[in-house]
Amino acid sequence: MSPSAPSVPPAMDRPHFIGIGGAGMSGIAKILAQRGARVAGSDSRESETAAALRALGVTVHIGHDAAHLAPDATSVVVSSAIRPENPELAAARERGVPVVHRSDALAALMDGTRPIAVAGTHGKTTTTSMLAVALTALGSRPSYAIGGDLDAPGSNAHHGDGEIFVAEADESDRSFHTYAPEVAIVLNVELDHHANYASMDEIYDSFETFVGKIRPGGTLVISADQPGAVELTSRVRDIGGLTIVTVGESEGADLRITKINPRGLTSEVTVVLDGRPLTFTVSVPGRHYAHNAVAALAAGIAIGAPARNLASALAKYTGVKRRLQLKGEAAGVQVIDSYAHHPTEMAADLEAIRGAAGDARVLVVFQPHLFSRTRELGTEMGGALALADASVVLDIYPAREDPIPGVTSDLIIDAARAAGADVTAEHDKQAVPEVVAGMAKPGDLVLTMGAGDVTDLGPLILARLGS
Repeated sequence: MSPSAPSVPPAMDRPHFIGIGGAGMSGIAKILAQRGARVAGSDSRESETAAALRALGVTVHIGHDAAHLAPDATSVVVSSAIRPENPELAAARERGVPVVHRSDALAALMDGTRPIAVAGTHGKTTTTSMLAVALTALGSRPSYAIGGDLDAPGSNAHHGDGEIFVAEADESDRSFHTYAPEVAIVLNVELDHHANYASMDEIYDSFETFVGKIRPGGTLVISADQPGAVELTSRVRDIGGLTIVTVGESEGADLRITKINPRGLTSEVTVVLDGRPLTFTVSVPGRHYAHNAVAALAAGIAIGAPARNLASALAKYTGVKRRLQLKGEAAGVQVIDSYAHHPTEMAADLEAIRGAAGDARVLVVFQPHLFSRTRELGTEMGGALALADASVVLDIYPAREDPIPGVTSDLIIDAARAAGADVTAEHDKQAVPEVVAGMAKPGDLVLTMGAGDVTDLGPLILARLGS
């Protein structure tokens, strides 16, 4: 952190986080605790993240109760997922305790630093993680806040004493408009988050606002290949004082990818930099991860990191939890966890695993995430599942949403079968390990896929296979 940056933002010296176990919330809580704040919060259930926060001196209550809000709390931090009737939020409003949105808390932590903000409909967590790992390996001592754990619970964030701050910028609720980055990455622009965006025009407007927040003299790194990103580039070309760096395989890309060579669960990527080829290793499989790494490379160069050193350091990134994370192997079957929940992500992860699997079968346990997303994209999700050899589809994970009449997993199952997929519906999540054990043969790869609690099934499937 630069000398002018405050150690703890005003009103954040005794914060209370509602939903402190969430990926974004726990990261901010961790950084504040590392800066010396007295942090407390609550979550609906025990977790490894809660334990990791307690190890830093954070008070974590389980369950939501007005009594959990300390008398001397200076602020209450919430995300968009917290409902108005939450008893701790109601108590804060009654007592006049300032309520701070998660994005505002993160923006306050960035004050006095050189922020890199990573945005896009998908790939944010991976790209943010790649940058955090590579800049750390180069000795830059960055702070970072990521939407997932790198290698252990609580590793989603860190307070570094360097001047760079790398953060995931979430477009889902427009909260990324809060940030003023020196460098911004936009990986892709697609229609998602249907509860908050009614059309692609609204999505474009939102991303234009985000790009408009880049500091004068700053840099936008953006895909030269993805149609939505190309359209956004045309819309922001005339912003004064903005350097735009396009990355991808397209002929006109500023940082052009000329080759992606799959090597099992890794890839070798070649780019043209200043007219000369530069080849480096990406330690995760799949074309989309190679693109994420090149975006990270471009952003790191823009913030001042030496290009060739940064390219080598990117190989230090070995994955983030839930992003094609190998959970283990039993009875000759590998179980891999995937956070993919948008059709584009699902197809990309399945293609990556298909490329790494060779002749092995790929089986998927898919849990749809959100009723609104299933209503709008269920047909495309079903089409993506046709890339697997067989799938088990669970009921929709509601997260923050109430059910929508007529919207069930059947929308996905019917579309998958229409696309020629072999799909089994399973309404009882506890029965899945037995179902998968009956399907899987030695050599197969099993993907647990989705943004909900389907991730909990990996160890149970491994245990059943092992027995």
